[in-house]
Amino acid sequence: MSIEPKPVLDEVMQITISEDKMHAYLVFKRTEGNLKLSVPELERFIAASGVKHGVLQDTLRLICDRPQDFYFSQTVIANGTPPRNGKDGFVKVLFNLGAEARKPVEREDGSVDYKDIVQLANVKAGQLIAERYPPEPGEAGIDVTGAEIPAKDGKESHFKIGKNVVVNEDKTGMYAAIDGLVTQTDKDKLNVFPVYEVNGDVDYNIGNIDFVGTVVIRGNVLTGFKIRASGDIRVTGGIEGAEVESEGSIEVSGGIIGSNKGWVKAGRSVRCSFIQEGNVTAGEDVLVTQSIMHSNVRAGRNVVCMGSKGLVVGGVVQAGDRVTARMIGNAMSTATVVEVGVRPELRQELNELRSRIRTMTESLDKADKALAMLNQMAAAGQLTSDRLAMRIKVTATRKQTAEELQAAKEAVLEIEKTLDDTESARVDAIHTIYGGTKIVIGRYTRFVKDSVQRVSFRFSDGEIVLVPYV
Repeated sequence: MSIEPKPVLDEVMQITISEDKMHAYLVFKRTEGNLKLSVPELERFIAASGVKHGVLQDTLRLICDRPQDFYFSQTVIANGTPPRNGKDGFVKVLFNLGAEARKPVEREDGSVDYKDIVQLANVKAGQLIAERYPPEPGEAGIDVTGAEIPAKDGKESHFKIGKNVVVNEDKTGMYAAIDGLVTQTDKDKLNVFPVYEVNGDVDYNIGNIDFVGTVVIRGNVLTGFKIRASGDIRVTGGIEGAEVESEGSIEVSGGIIGSNKGWVKAGRSVRCSFIQEGNVTAGEDVLVTQSIMHSNVRAGRNVVCMGSKGLVVGGVVQAGDRVTARMIGNAMSTATVVEVGVRPELRQELNELRSRIRTMTESLDKADKALAMLNQMAAAGQLTSDRLAMRIKVTATRKQTAEELQAAKEAVLEIEKTLDDTESARVDAIHTIYGGTKIVIGRYTRFVKDSVQRVSFRFSDGEIVLVPYV
């Protein structure tokens, strides 16, 4: 009686390793006959194939118990350990300077007091205003061959230093250098600004104001005057056709009656009771308690017009994310445009780029016709030295214009990509939206013909849809 020789494992199976060396697989080459395997044999075979780490022992036992179950599949028999990248360092600001700090106070019953605004953060000289935390190191991984996979350490964070702040020697703490208000301006710089107060109107007795700090006007800002502040601007009265600009936020207890003159611009948010024939721009939100009438309003994030009237009628209202109002338009179908889904400045840039593209395309066409004529003259031997110089100049100008045209077209494509990212964009009419209103979300437009109540306009599957407001 002859004993059948035990097969060499190389003849019946093979081990393959994935390209990234994070997985090893076993595949049977031969599937006939009864194959007898032991776990130690299989372990030695796997090790000889170069797999040193992450072997799945439970899987090996299953393969040895019933090899036939694995004949016709590629079985994972080892997994590497991926590296763990370190957490980035971060700066913790010890004052609430974001959107929450600018919200109105909420009463115990859940209603909102739009007159009572959370105050800015007062600090004393030497007070700690922000702390910096270091990054964490990463943990290296190991691939199935036993080789180490390096991990990335977390990135260092840095203080964004504004005005009137100091940092300690080991750069772990930022402190106020003066008494004042903590204010965050463009690029999230932290500043401590002193306050400039005007006890009355901004008129000929006061003149224009350009102040590195926070400005408080205890009166009105009259037509024709200018206020510019690096911090916030607070006006207890109203703003007429003046030019009011802040790198922080602007709060107006009264309204803005622009008479289509001047503007109100805030790096962060604008809050007021009403806007009439005004030009208002905010990097973040425009929050109005009564009405926006026949005005041009732009907000990087949201425009909210809520209150007893909550009316938006006439003009153009643009927001990067959302426009919410109690009523939009009116029963007389006054033309009202509401645009959301892209930052307003990008819409303006897109229009300017398209205008430049038209101009440059016309210039290229003229240059091509001139070059064609000059090239014909050169072929006929009629090119004088003056015309030769002209041909060189036109060729150089055409090349530069073509490069600028290509760059402008690429910039348009980039902006148009953002026009398609409209998932979160919406227009909410909490009470009524009237006919005569034009809704734009991203690159799509819908005209409202008949008034409807309690609705939201959103973008879905290539069109602007109308859904019940919740």
